[in-house]
Amino acid sequence: MTTTPVPSASEGNATSLRSSVSPANLTPPGLFSAEFWQETLALTRRLFIQLQRRPSTLVAGVIQPLMWLILFGALFQNVPAGLFGSTQNYGQFLSAGIIVFTAFSGALNAGLPVMFDREFGFLNRLLVAPLASRFSIVLASAIFITTMSLIQTLAIMGMSYTLGAGLPNPLGLAIVGLIVLLLVLGVTALSLGLSFALPGHIELIAVIFVTNLPLLFASTALVPLSFMPDWLQWVASLNPLTFAIEPIRYLYLHPDWGFASVVLQAPWGQVPLGAVLAILVGFDAIALLSIQRLLQRRLS
Repeated sequence: MTTTPVPSASEGNATSLRSSVSPANLTPPGLFSAEFWQETLALTRRLFIQLQRRPSTLVAGVIQPLMWLILFGALFQNVPAGLFGSTQNYGQFLSAGIIVFTAFSGALNAGLPVMFDREFGFLNRLLVAPLASRFSIVLASAIFITTMSLIQTLAIMGMSYTLGAGLPNPLGLAIVGLIVLLLVLGVTALSLGLSFALPGHIELIAVIFVTNLPLLFASTALVPLSFMPDWLQWVASLNPLTFAIEPIRYLYLHPDWGFASVVLQAPWGQVPLGAVLAILVGFDAIALLSIQRLLQRRLS
C-alpha cells in the first residue's frame, strides 16, 4: 500500500510564494493595462503619504525659492534701468531662473526615495512582488517629482506676479509648463539612473551637491550671457538650464511671441523657441536612452 506525501503548512506556503513570483506572473501585460496603472497609482500614493507625514520637504521646497526670489530681487533692485535687457526690474529677470532652478533641484533629488528603498530593503520586496510591470516603480517616482515641481512653479509664479513681474498670456503659461515638464523629465531620468548605479545615498547626495550650484552659476539664471567671459558664455549656452530659462524669460517679456522668435543669442548662433523645445525633447530622449539598459538590468 502506497501513501501520498502531504506537504506541511510551511512547504505549502513556500510553494504558493514561488508560484506567485514565477516568470509567467512577472510578464508585463503592457504599459497601457489597467493593472499597470493601478500599481503605479498605488506606488505614487505611497510617496504622497510619506509627504503628508513629513510635509517639511514640501514646505522647504516652496519657501527656499521664494526667499531667493525676494532677497535676490531686493539685492539688485537699484541697478540701472536696462542693465538686464528689456526687463523692468531684476525680479522680473530673475523669475525664470528661479522657476527653472527649483524644478531642476527637485528633479535632481528624484533618485533619493528609490535609493532609500534600496538601502532599507523595500525595493527588494517590490521586485519579488507580482507586478504588472516593474517600470511602475520608476514611473511613480517621476509622477511624484513632477507634481512637486509644478506646485513649486505655481508658488514662484504667484510670488513673482505679486512682486510685479507679471505673467505670460494663457498659451505662454502652457508653454512654460511644457518647458518645466521637459526639463524635469530628463533630469529625473538621470537621477533615477544614478540611484541604481551608485552604491548608496551618500554618493548620490555628493553628486547632487557637486552638480547643483555649478550648473546654476554656469547658466543665465542670475545674469545674461553678455555679463559672462567668452569661455563661460560657451558653457552657459550649452547648459540645459539655459535652454529652459531663456524661453521662459522671453515669454514673460514678449506677449507677441512665436515659435520662430529668437529666445537665445548664443555665441554659436541664434536659437528660436521651436528649436529650444526640440533641444529639450532631444535631451529627454538621450537621458531616457542612457538609463534604459541600467534599469532593465537592475529591475530584472
